Amino acid sequence: MDAGAHSVSSGFDDVGVDQKLGSFVSLDSRFVGEQGEALTLRQLVTAPTILAMVYYTCPNVCDLLLTGLAGALGPLGARPGTDYNVVTISVDPRETPKDAQKARRISLETIQGPFPPGSWRFLTGDEQNIRAVAQSVGFHYRQSGDGYDHPVAIVVLSPDGKIVRYMFGADFLPADLKLSLLEAQKGAIGPTIAKLARICFRVDPKSHTLVFMTMRVVATVTLVCAAALVLYLVLSSRRRRKLSGS
Repeated sequence: MDAGAHSVSSGFDDVGVDQKLGSFVSLDSRFVGEQGEALTLRQLVTAPTILAMVYYTCPNVCDLLLTGLAGALGPLGARPGTDYNVVTISVDPRETPKDAQKARRISLETIQGPFPPGSWRFLTGDEQNIRAVAQSVGFHYRQSGDGYDHPVAIVVLSPDGKIVRYMFGADFLPADLKLSLLEAQKGAIGPTIAKLARICFRVDPKSHTLVFMTMRVVATVTLVCAAALVLYLVLSSRRRRKLSGS
């Protein structure tokens, strides 16, 4: 891990994010555009750039991330293609430009207002190039059945490809995004915005339910609620004793 990097873990050793703030994304990695054209990240990262790594046939949080991002871009108050670009990369080497076209259409339709398609690219590629980018930004994922377990996050890059901020979760505030892009324009490293370090899990093909650490989540929520109840009872008891003694 680079100096100053921070790890956000999902509870799995091989899924999560090692934050590599100040490092550079793998700009010479080669991908395929929505129309089947060959591209490198160096051709696309020409302004502050939002990078999202998902997979287009994901049935879970990936759609929420892309639509959440799209919903924040409309009221952003910045010029796409000039003030910023967006690049989405599929982590699934089996996906094709056809999958990328569908994801782009849905995402662009979510944006409230006109948006130049060339400012938000949806890429596919081979395993080697996908891994090169993922490793360069500390994005750790794994194949699980027909899908992938992976972090739910975006990475903000400066125009020269420096990693300046991570934003976790699937919903984004336009103000947060705009500040991140302004900092990226200067190459300034900003603090991570982590509303929730969320992980997108595969769907179990047998039960058609999410493979998720449900019991751990339920246990945590139960403990928090129990602790809050105990604290409330203790404080209420003290208050009653004070009133009765006055």
